[in-house]
Amino acid sequence: MLKFYCSLAPNPMKVALFLEEAGLPYESIPVDTRKGEQHAPAFKALNPNAKVPVIVDGEATVFDSNAILLYLAEKTGRFLPVPAERGPMLSWLMFVASGVGPFTGQCVHFRHYAPEPNPYALNRYDFEAWRHWNILDARLAAQPWMVGDGYTIVDMAVWGWARAVAFALGEQTWAKLPNVKRLFDAVNARPAAQRAAALKDRHAFKTEMDDEARRAMFPQNERLKAPA
Repeated sequence: MLKFYCSLAPNPMKVALFLEEAGLPYESIPVDTRKGEQHAPAFKALNPNAKVPVIVDGEATVFDSNAILLYLAEKTGRFLPVPAERGPMLSWLMFVASGVGPFTGQCVHFRHYAPEPNPYALNRYDFEAWRHWNILDARLAAQPWMVGDGYTIVDMAVWGWARAVAFALGEQTWAKLPNVKRLFDAVNARPAAQRAAALKDRHAFKTEMDDEARRAMFPQNERLKAPA
């Protein structure tokens, strides 16, 4: 059975959605990042980058959420566009991986978790996050799904980060991204999305952002404390 190392963060949730959509049997293995479990040697043997998600599928170990989506889609033949749309599918999938996710994540960090205010950093990441989300919204203004005429792994990738976008950018976000909201609501209405969201009921993850969590998730802060 496929093993799925996960948390409730946007990137693992994309993979949870695919697994539920495809009906693949899997064992979910929680990795509590606020407890530092991602830094355990056994986990870093699976992903040297110490991040979730990871899947172990027989002899294949795959990390990085969008790589996992592509691997599973090609393995099952599910949720891929027609061959003529493969180029756009790869482009938009990587757009989420290299732009939407990182800039939204950094916006969350500097807005909510930075140890001290940093207006320059917050302005940069807020600006870039909005720029990327507006590109998605413009794309979705012209068509119901991100690629082609149907629901694909690109929509799953967008859904994962859309779950966090209001936390990143503020409560006014959905009014400014109506087409992303339409896609988000359409995916949320799918039974598989509801089953994926129920992952929170299967595993208890630490919710406190205390000193232990900050050391585990933001190890760069420890460098600031070290003597020169």
